[in-house]
Amino acid sequence: MRTIYILFIRQLKRYLRSKPRIIGSLGQPILFLVALGFGFGPVFQKAGEGSYIHFLAPGVIGMSIIFTAIFSGIEIIWDRQFGFLKETLVAPVSRFNIMLGRTMGGAVVSTIQGTIVFLISLTVGFRPYNWTLVPLAIVFMFLISLLFTAFGTAIASRLSDMQGFQLIMNFIIMPLFFLSGALFPLEGLPSAISLLTKFDPLTYGIDALRVIFLGAGHFSLLVDTLVLGSVTLGFLLLGSYLFSKIEV
Repeated sequence: MRTIYILFIRQLKRYLRSKPRIIGSLGQPILFLVALGFGFGPVFQKAGEGSYIHFLAPGVIGMSIIFTAIFSGIEIIWDRQFGFLKETLVAPVSRFNIMLGRTMGGAVVSTIQGTIVFLISLTVGFRPYNWTLVPLAIVFMFLISLLFTAFGTAIASRLSDMQGFQLIMNFIIMPLFFLSGALFPLEGLPSAISLLTKFDPLTYGIDALRVIFLGAGHFSLLVDTLVLGSVTLGFLLLGSYLFSKIEV
């Protein structure tokens, strides 16, 4: 447990001490909220779908979480190049605990990022229909963060090149984001696109946030929970296995 705690705190301190990282990572969510939220708002209202800001905010929160969570995996490559990972791996501790500590730290950092974006969305007009459910939303933010942090760790465990990691992650992240229904409703899609959205785990994370924040979603909260929980467990097992095979 001490190993998990130390690596967890390390991830948290690295985030909190990097003010430019915190500020810079908020640029894209703010742009989406303002440009898309107000730009497409009138179109969304004319279609009889209500406020686009309310629909968009959970998607932007999910976007912020997935970008922060997956790219936390790049710190493994960074630590490998600067020798810290080698010093960690030769210590008489379980590699699973090392991976779990790093993953938990990255997940909490991503959850903080998502919470900040949630607070920013309040300034542009977003309001949850039930404020007492906000803590439950944070729990789901953590679950989404844990899933994609484990996924990023699994990918980074097989790579040693930072540029390669960024290219592969962008190749994966953008389809996951755009197919999740973050920017558009999932109803009425072509059958092929609708099928792809069902295989995207982020779809269920954003849908769960919409159910909690707005009281309505494409799936039920139970379905969202079961899918997110099972996929998260799968990626944690995959990430721990690949991390145990890492060589420096």
